[in-house]
Amino acid sequence: MTLPNGVRLLAIRSPGLHTASVSVFVRSGSAHEAARDNGISHVIEHMAFKGTPTRDARRLNLDAERLGADVNAHTDKDHTAYYMCGMPRDALSMVGMLGDIVRHATYPEAELERERTVLQAELADEQDDPAANAWRLFDEASFGRHPVARPVIGTARNLARFGRDDLVRHVSRQYSGTNVVAGVIGDIEPDAVLDALSAAFGSMPGGTGNRIEAPEFIGGLRTRRLVGSSQTHLVVGFPVPSLQADDPTALIAASVLGEGMSSPLLHRLREQLGLVYHADASADVMDSWGQFRIEASTSPANVEPLLAELATMLDAHAGRIDPAELRRARNQVLVSRLRALERPGRRLEDAALELFALGRARSHEEWLDRIASVSAAKVRRLFERMLEAGPAVALTGNVRPAMREQAMKLLRVRRA
Repeated sequence: MTLPNGVRLLAIRSPGLHTASVSVFVRSGSAHEAARDNGISHVIEHMAFKGTPTRDARRLNLDAERLGADVNAHTDKDHTAYYMCGMPRDALSMVGMLGDIVRHATYPEAELERERTVLQAELADEQDDPAANAWRLFDEASFGRHPVARPVIGTARNLARFGRDDLVRHVSRQYSGTNVVAGVIGDIEPDAVLDALSAAFGSMPGGTGNRIEAPEFIGGLRTRRLVGSSQTHLVVGFPVPSLQADDPTALIAASVLGEGMSSPLLHRLREQLGLVYHADASADVMDSWGQFRIEASTSPANVEPLLAELATMLDAHAGRIDPAELRRARNQVLVSRLRALERPGRRLEDAALELFALGRARSHEEWLDRIASVSAAKVRRLFERMLEAGPAVALTGNVRPAMREQAMKLLRVRRA
């Protein structure tokens, strides 16, 4: 259901659930921010719970906890999500509470000063983490200065500078009806839920859709040595089609290469050669961009043979996809999908992201058809195109000078 102001509503009756989940998704994340505003979406998400005209921060928490409900939120590059989970009988109350938080947060200046310390500690913790550093550098290697390469948490300078007026201005620009999906799933009465959602969000200004210009994949190498780190963390990746392409080939390809202990990535690198203690492959398919990603943690001495094996594996998959591996990957993706359908919050979020990117939420049958359409030839061609594009590579932790040349040689990284 779509309201006149563009807000899209979901009401999914699931009698088998003993709880009800209420979620509000706003198409506003770090990729929608200017450099000067980097990190502001995450600050807004934190500050939304600090009070409304009718509830202070403690009252917000108390009202939720009196119902036994959990209330939380998260910020990503392409959206911000607010959610509650409680008893089905309280679904309408939870809709009203989330509507109040998302629509009427006051962002008190005194609360912002206190929360700033929390956010700065979160940033410091991330800056000390080799894996978090690797992902940040990988995004920079992939997309350069494009907004999608900026970190969700922002920069220390921005976190120290943001004031209440900055938050209010950003919300007034970004939080509009066209950019909102609100939904409820559980043993609910859909008509009553839709009426409550309409009451909570029907008066939002319509606005215009927050769009992200598709970034150009650049590729290249980024490294960062972290003093005191004994391990090396590696991320290697390539461009793949975005969610708007409605093409699950990258999802299948990631499973073919690195899903599970029997996959080529884990079996060869860990079980046979002992080169890593952690490795996996994934496809991060967002609204207007996509990344095929290989992550591994290893000792510095193993970086060169690890890179050599990765190069060999990628070349092999660009040449041939084993039919048995494809069947395994399809089944793993299918089970992952079925598990997601059993997680109410995840089900709502997947539907919301499809509404933003595709203008519709795909049925389970449509999704199965798309998975079945992925052939070995399609997967092989995707690996071939990825290698033609060249990789983005990030190395963090115990990074030695020789590793740069090893990575550039063995993975054919373009020199920046």
